[in-house]
Amino acid sequence: MQSTDLGNKESGKIWHRKPSPATRDGIIVNIIHNTSDYHPKVLRFLNVAFDGTGDCLIAGDHQGNIYVFDLHGNRFNLVQRTAQACTALAFNLRRKSEFLVALADYSIKCFDTVTKELVSWMRGHESSVFSISVHASGKYAITTSSDTAQLWDLDTFQRKRKLNIRQSVGIQKVFFLPLSNTILSCFKDNSIFAWECDTLFCKYQLPAPPESSSILYKVFAVTRDGRILAAGGKSNHLHLWCLEARQLFRIIQMPTKVRAIRHLEFLPDSFDAGSNQVLGVLSQDGIMRFINMQTCKLLFEIGSLDEGISSSAISPHGRYIASIMENGSLNIYSVQALTQEINKPPPPLVKVIEDLPKNKLSSSDLKMKVTSGRVQQPAKSRESKMQTRILKQDLTGDFESKKNELPDGLNKKRLQILLKGYGEYPTKYRMFIWRSLLQLPENHTAFSTLIDKGTHVAFLNLQKKYPIKSRKLLRVLQRTLSALAHWSVIFSDTPYLPLLAFPFVKLFQNNQLICFEVIATLIINWCQHWFEYFPNPPINILSMIENVLAFHDKELLQHFIDHDITSQLYAWPLLETVFSEVLTREEWLKLFDNIFSNHPSFLLMTVVAYNICSRTPLLSCNLKDDFEFFFHHRNNLDINVVIRQVYHLMETTPTDIHPDSMLNVFVALTKGQYPVFNQYPKFIVDYQTQERERIRNDELDYLRERQTVEDMQAKVDQQRVEDEAWYQKQELLRKAEETRREMLLQEEEKMIQQRQRLAAVKRELKVKEMHLQDAARRRFLKLQQDQQEMELRRLDDEIGRKNLTENQEALAKEMRADADAYRRKVDLEEHMFHKLIEAGETQSQKTQKVIKENLAKAEQACLNTDWQIQSLHKQKCDDLQRNKCYQEVAKLLRENRRKEIEIINAMVEEEAKKWKEAEGKEFRLRSAKKASALSDASRKWFLKQEINAAVEHAENPCHKEEPRFQNEQDSSCLPRTSQLNDSSEMDPSTQISLNRRAVEWDTTGQNLIKKVRNLRQRLTARARHRCQTPHLLAA
Repeated sequence: MQSTDLGNKESGKIWHRKPSPATRDGIIVNIIHNTSDYHPKVLRFLNVAFDGTGDCLIAGDHQGNIYVFDLHGNRFNLVQRTAQACTALAFNLRRKSEFLVALADYSIKCFDTVTKELVSWMRGHESSVFSISVHASGKYAITTSSDTAQLWDLDTFQRKRKLNIRQSVGIQKVFFLPLSNTILSCFKDNSIFAWECDTLFCKYQLPAPPESSSILYKVFAVTRDGRILAAGGKSNHLHLWCLEARQLFRIIQMPTKVRAIRHLEFLPDSFDAGSNQVLGVLSQDGIMRFINMQTCKLLFEIGSLDEGISSSAISPHGRYIASIMENGSLNIYSVQALTQEINKPPPPLVKVIEDLPKNKLSSSDLKMKVTSGRVQQPAKSRESKMQTRILKQDLTGDFESKKNELPDGLNKKRLQILLKGYGEYPTKYRMFIWRSLLQLPENHTAFSTLIDKGTHVAFLNLQKKYPIKSRKLLRVLQRTLSALAHWSVIFSDTPYLPLLAFPFVKLFQNNQLICFEVIATLIINWCQHWFEYFPNPPINILSMIENVLAFHDKELLQHFIDHDITSQLYAWPLLETVFSEVLTREEWLKLFDNIFSNHPSFLLMTVVAYNICSRTPLLSCNLKDDFEFFFHHRNNLDINVVIRQVYHLMETTPTDIHPDSMLNVFVALTKGQYPVFNQYPKFIVDYQTQERERIRNDELDYLRERQTVEDMQAKVDQQRVEDEAWYQKQELLRKAEETRREMLLQEEEKMIQQRQRLAAVKRELKVKEMHLQDAARRRFLKLQQDQQEMELRRLDDEIGRKNLTENQEALAKEMRADADAYRRKVDLEEHMFHKLIEAGETQSQKTQKVIKENLAKAEQACLNTDWQIQSLHKQKCDDLQRNKCYQEVAKLLRENRRKEIEIINAMVEEEAKKWKEAEGKEFRLRSAKKASALSDASRKWFLKQEINAAVEHAENPCHKEEPRFQNEQDSSCLPRTSQLNDSSEMDPSTQISLNRRAVEWDTTGQNLIKKVRNLRQRLTARARHRCQTPHLLAA
């Protein structure tokens, strides 16, 4: 058998050489998973499942590691780490690389073995999921827990339906029938329903089984064609149901060693068309037996009492069997190797399977008897025929006497001969032989009654006194001791009972019934008279041992007496531990092969023989502690020598001191109910029981009072802790309050400083705002002042323009009329003076220009003409002095403004004067018009005189005009009444010339006023652009 340790590897080979499974066990490979950490430990496999092809399987351990094993490719791979134990697996989905795993947190996850990624996560269960059934198409799956079953769609991973039940009726299993669309639901009350998968319509319900053979179904199996349902439970009966006929058609009774069925599964065959004939039955002893339902034959079995099977799975093509062992390893079996040998020693029990007549449903007609030896064919019934199968026994021989006859076809005398020849029984059949030698009745009902009473109060705290590492072993020991205490009250007070029972519990830990009955048989037969001096050691038994030792080895006994060593030290430790402390497992088994095969006195003789064979080291011991150590520890002693010495003592000991004369012969346990055990001083036991009960009650009262005091103390401590916590909290609050106050003071100081800074900023901003407002107000006032000045100027200009326009229009009309009249009159005169006019035209224009300026001043309040003359004069001066500094320009501007005011005042004064002069002139003009007619006679003389004057004036104009210009400038502000008077005295021709010149002066004056205004505007704009005026004014 090859063994593979996965260790910390994530992938690798399953086996390193070609497997060749033996016919005996059929194991291809044993797979274990040990960690290589600082504290190595074994990771136990919990579940296993095959895929649809049967060549790959998936297994999960209790730490959530999921491995895929490819048996065809000889590879394994770690595909997922779920970090929690898996409770169920399914690997036959429609997508071949996906699998379902139910975890300990009640959820179901779907993973992909290729990508190793999570495909889906399904939740909905409130308890552990122990079964996953996948539809034949791989589209649906049913997950089952103790309280509900749920139907899932594996395409969308959504829950389609949920089966809810009452709490009183639990679910055993819900699964799909192979190759069909039917769901089978099995409940704890033995009711079985069939449902349509699509509509969930109830198709049928199976009837209840017969009351005489009624068992509580726990496990189920269905053939590949879905026709036969096998059901089993806590019994050695198997029920076979025909799902087509919907009735129970056969009951199979397993051997008596099978008390409960843990798992059922049909073994597929490629040539049976789905009607599987081989059924695998896993019983409570960890052995899975494969039987043929038609031939009533045990084909083979896997597992053993030492290496039991916990769960198992069979590949769909029936080539491999994957079994999870009780030690947590994974065994893979070859079915081909297992089926090569069908009959194995000892031969299988005869199993008779009787077909059920269709018209009979009683359990007596269904049940098949299990017999040994030759089977006789029963009488044939009229309705149907019953067939029997005979299997020959290997262990057959002549029966010497009924006394040596044992159950299961064994003979005690022949076994003793075999034992003396080999020294021990074969390991493989030792348990079978022991059960036959002790004639165990296997009273399941009586033992279940004792177990149902629960743990005895005397062994509630067993783990404190005996700290056993294995929790399973401790639990089995506790149950066995409790069952013994419930059987007889003395065992609840026997202090050495755990020491006595422990080796048998460790040996039969997988079969508690056998363990209990072996111990009970040992107590009844080999522990006779042990309890007569209870609670003291059995002095009578120890006296027998001392008498035998005194007869065979007086020197050793005298050595014990000299050192004050009694039989309670050299005999009783061996008896109360049944040699388990001083012998190894193999030596102990070999010893009890002989003890169970002989008279009950053999055990006492073994104590004497052990001392005699150890006389050399014992004679060298002088201290009591050395003796105690010797009889409580293993010693270098050959058990075969001890056994031969026992047989020698049994033969050579005299009858008067031989223990067999004082001990009864072997008596087996009774069938059905266990015998009453009362071989003890009842009054002492009762008194001790009463005292112990009283002490227990007092202890309970004391514990209650102590619990009350502890509760009060706990409350006081809790209150003290709460008070301290409250005071600490108050202190923390006080400190926090002080801290907050300091923080608030600091914050207030910061706020005050910030407010001060803010106030300063506000003041600065306010000052800036006031400055800005003041500047804006000044700009606005200046703008308003400028606008008002511009408006006043515009109004002045409009007023002046209107006045000029009106005066010009009136004067123009009058002048046009006078000019027309005058032109008509002087056409001839003009022709005469044409040459004179041409000669003095240039000088006349200059003279007219000066005259027109003076006339414009007179027309616009008389001062305008003087101001224009001054402006023209200043303009000429400015043209001559352009290169001078701008101070002169500013001075001229101030002078202009001053003189402008004077001109305006003069214009106002002269306006009134001019109007008076105009009226006088108009009067004189009318007089002149009247006198014009009188002047025609003297016109020629006047013209000659004027021509002469003009010629003279043309020849020397400067000498005459400058004094005149100065006189006019000097007398600009004086009244001119005398001039007017003089002009009125002129002749008419002189007055006509003056009128014509007045008209020219008016036109020229208006032009001069416009030019003066334009000149003023240019000068002002030039001064503003150069921004030199403020500096000049400051200078």
